[in-house]
Amino acid sequence: MSIIKDVIAKVKQVDPNEPEFHQAVEEVLESLEPTTERHPEFVKANIYERIVEPERTFIFRVPWEDDQGKIHVNRGFRIQFNNAIGPFKGGLRFHPSVNLSILKFLGFEQIFKNSLTTLPMGGAKGGSDFDPKGKSDREVMRFCQSFMRELFRYVGPECDVPAGDIGVGGREVGFMFGYNKKIRNEHTGVFTGKGLSYGGSLIRPEATGYGCVYFAAEMLATRGMDFKNKVVAVSGSGNVAQYAVEKVNQMGGKVISLCDSGATIVDEEGIDAGKLDFVLELKNLKRGRIKEYADKYRKVLCVEGKNIWEAIRDQGIRIDIALPCATQNEIDGPCAQAMVRNGCICVSEGANMPSNPEAVKIFQDNNVLYGPGKAANAGGVATSGLEMSQNSMKLSWTREEVDERLLCIMKNIHRACVDTAEAYGRKGDYVAGANIAGFTKVANAMLAYGIV
Repeated sequence: MSIIKDVIAKVKQVDPNEPEFHQAVEEVLESLEPTTERHPEFVKANIYERIVEPERTFIFRVPWEDDQGKIHVNRGFRIQFNNAIGPFKGGLRFHPSVNLSILKFLGFEQIFKNSLTTLPMGGAKGGSDFDPKGKSDREVMRFCQSFMRELFRYVGPECDVPAGDIGVGGREVGFMFGYNKKIRNEHTGVFTGKGLSYGGSLIRPEATGYGCVYFAAEMLATRGMDFKNKVVAVSGSGNVAQYAVEKVNQMGGKVISLCDSGATIVDEEGIDAGKLDFVLELKNLKRGRIKEYADKYRKVLCVEGKNIWEAIRDQGIRIDIALPCATQNEIDGPCAQAMVRNGCICVSEGANMPSNPEAVKIFQDNNVLYGPGKAANAGGVATSGLEMSQNSMKLSWTREEVDERLLCIMKNIHRACVDTAEAYGRKGDYVAGANIAGFTKVANAMLAYGIV
């Protein structure tokens, strides 16, 4: 057996009930096989086995009181995975599906994503199985404050800097940052994704969606194409999806879909700026469901209980570009086959690991431009890194300056993926390019530290 297969087998043995983590480890490590021959020093120092083990894992109780005075208990997590190149950095997710396996997969992916940005940030992830949907602002506040009463012990601007993720937006970050400030009696950049009035960065809400589109544009350019007049399918309807739609519109494409856990809407006329404004108000202020879009706009297909990729599979909807921006494993093999059959030439992942292994193989076998999440959605954490820089310098950059830096970072990530894949004999393979480029930087840092 190779060192890679040995490590994967050991992960499955010692963490037997963590399928998402197993999937992420396999996806990354299998593509790192070429590094074992070129870097025997990594093998000798056992970097491969060390990098799949988190530095530390915190699991804690989060009790909170609802508006009726009933006491609830949720479970909180923080996985500090690797800080070889900088402070731990990664979002917090509040969703009923949150468990150790999902957060370990996300934290593991975050190591390489953060490395690709070229900014000094390690990998981490955290969250809770708390569901903010249907909760009042007061209930969310009480939960966030209880969550921070434990988490504050483990985070700090030079130690671990959390941010938002699914279920954690500006409201939740505000509550947690404010409570941390109160109990620590200090105003430091311990969170990113903050409001502009208390240390946040312009472009941060837009960054993941914008970056996903910028990365897709770079991939398309390698074949002499762009977004103009392309039909684009976007999944999700949260922060990432919303701003992916905005940037596609700016680049001349036509987005036809959005979805949430309840339904998918398909608007063949395109989700233009006016319709997007409705979505922003619906999801961010009213916290409504995407099917309400079909109630407002005529000639819109609403498919309940399915995501857009399932709708493409069942309805034969034609698309040119896919931007999956919802959640992990949303695209399976049959959906990927249908996407290819219906004209898809490019997939740029705004979510983390939204395509399962079978889907990824189908995209690659059919010469689809495929940008994996750790590269394509790195714009969010890159701009979080820029927010950390602004906080450290007590400065606030202009919108144009941040967007220019974001575009430059995404171009550099794309170039690193292309160049690294070619250097290791995997020309055109963005998965191998992203994984190897992200890994070697972290591995070299771990090597320099000795056995720690």
